[in-house]
Amino acid sequence: MTPPARVLFAALIAVGVVWGITMPMSKVVVEGGYRHFGIIFWQLVVCSALLGGALIVQGRGLPMTPAALGRYVFIALFGTILPNAGSYIAQEGLPSGLVSVCFALIPMMALPLALAVGIERPSLARLLGLVAGMVGILLIVVPEASLPDRAALIFLPFALASALCYAVEATGLGKFGAGGLDPVQLLAGASLAGIPLALPPAILTGAWIWPGQGALSLDVLMIGVAVIHTVAYTGYVWIVGHGGAVFGAQVSYLVTGSAVVWSMLLLGERYSIWVWAAIAVVFIGLFLVQPRRRGKDGENLVPHPDPAKIRADERQVS
Repeated sequence: MTPPARVLFAALIAVGVVWGITMPMSKVVVEGGYRHFGIIFWQLVVCSALLGGALIVQGRGLPMTPAALGRYVFIALFGTILPNAGSYIAQEGLPSGLVSVCFALIPMMALPLALAVGIERPSLARLLGLVAGMVGILLIVVPEASLPDRAALIFLPFALASALCYAVEATGLGKFGAGGLDPVQLLAGASLAGIPLALPPAILTGAWIWPGQGALSLDVLMIGVAVIHTVAYTGYVWIVGHGGAVFGAQVSYLVTGSAVVWSMLLLGERYSIWVWAAIAVVFIGLFLVQPRRRGKDGENLVPHPDPAKIRADERQVS
């Protein structure tokens, strides 16, 4: 039974607003002294425990075929470890809200990749959306007054690299599919696969975190981000299942917008007119690359902070 429209809209807003708060929370964790791979390791542990527990309660297993393992590793690398490392490094020097704006570029970065591998056809509207994304970045990079500290621009490539990793993830799963795995299995398997992959760089880069080595509040925030990601993702899957992938795609606006607002409220961040102009242009680009309906189903490349997992959702609900 399909829930009433007001319930779907309320769920969409709740997921977007809750997901957006993870950006300033992550900023606080980074500024507290915790670093990239150490944070990633423990968040993978939390995510594995939550999703693994859900599979056990449901009486479902986790496929371990070579094809499934390949997808787990691919998502672990390009959907978690590499993009999160870039995001946490970017958070060391950039405002949290600005990092979230870079994540809105994911569908624009995914578009040329999808065209290259033949899973999308070119269209004028989407190409204009790609141009809008480029203009948004230029509005941040070029003007002298765009950031209070111009030296912070050295961290921008890490935020953009993070978004690019998510775009690669989306394109890879868009090309090869989920291989019969449902979204929870896919994310649980990727989280488990990511634990041994994240451990060596955490130790070798000096980013390893012993529980309790910092303030208790940092540990709580670090775990909280992982829990919120998992819960919000589960809510998103529910929305896509009942409202469709095209409706669910609207969460991307809410996540980015709420992350900017949360960063202003919780961290006191303020942005120049150039950054606000960049946000406006990026949102226009996001609208232009939004999926369009084809018959009953949603189209490819649903934009979202973690698009690879959305690609899995689309294949399950289409």
